[in-house]
Amino acid sequence: MPRRSDRPTLRTIAELTGFAVTTVSRAMLDDAQIALETRKRVQRVAREVGYQPDRAARHLRTGRTNVISVVLDPHDELLGFSTSMIRGLTQALRDTQYHLVITPHFAETPSIEPIRYILRNRMADGVVFSRTEPFDPRVALLLENDFPFVSHGRTNLPDAHPFVDYDNDAFAALAVRRLVAKGRKRLALILPPDRFTFHQHLRDGFLRSVREESVAGELPGDINLDSSTGDLSAWLRWRLGQPSPPDGIVCAGEVSALSIMAALNDHGLAVGDDLDLVVKQTSRLYDQVRPRVDTVYEDISEAGELLGRLLIRRIAGEEPGALSHLQKPAPRFAKPQARRAPV
Repeated sequence: MPRRSDRPTLRTIAELTGFAVTTVSRAMLDDAQIALETRKRVQRVAREVGYQPDRAARHLRTGRTNVISVVLDPHDELLGFSTSMIRGLTQALRDTQYHLVITPHFAETPSIEPIRYILRNRMADGVVFSRTEPFDPRVALLLENDFPFVSHGRTNLPDAHPFVDYDNDAFAALAVRRLVAKGRKRLALILPPDRFTFHQHLRDGFLRSVREESVAGELPGDINLDSSTGDLSAWLRWRLGQPSPPDGIVCAGEVSALSIMAALNDHGLAVGDDLDLVVKQTSRLYDQVRPRVDTVYEDISEAGELLGRLLIRRIAGEEPGALSHLQKPAPRFAKPQARRAPV
């Protein structure tokens, strides 16, 4: 074993495994022409001796960085989104040669700028990003450059591309059916901004389902999931003073639902009695909310792990059209409770 003060090299691993240095080098790169058992043994010994590759030298030699970049712009409506996404990606990259690097996207800059930066400077071997648009310029640019990526969300572009998405159409339909089953007849849906693809999916699932259930459906046009909590509360206060206010609301974000619950409380109204909610849950927050509300779970950690695993396969050369996954909604409906007697 090397002395603690020595930095392990490929030759160190070669001496410990009995393989040639060239074999060790190719095994560390996960070369498919090297036997799987050989690759596993070499990589295990490398971890045991604390081998750290010289990334700059490897990049010059192979053109590879062994870096996966995740472009993050925090989603206020999805609590814990960044933490959960990174947790999943880290799990997917565990025991691989890839390292995760976070590339921030600031709201005041176009979403394509971080992608251009990564491409221009060859900062990564692959990239992950979220909040896709129907004709997303990031997807188009990456496809044009044949650069490996997986998006969290789909597009309407004609060319197939790798993605992991949540079935928001199915979520909206499930939420409508739940509210109707509880006797609600006038439903509203709080949507994301219409520039995002999942706006379409939520809207389509909601409108189709209210037609099928023969109930009223409302899509507020002056507020959305990116609206401030004050604007959301003001909208509900205004709407409650208008004719035929909603008695059931579908919230595709946890923060919007909290704003609605606060506004109801300010009016002396109660969730479950005067109005029911179905909330898309992405954190554990609603496990502690009382009174309990109906939620449908979206597992962001699972999405992150799927994104990482699909991206590794894309980098290895798999065709884009075979690399996609649609997460299904997981209902967490509250147990029935007796409603408060009318005053």
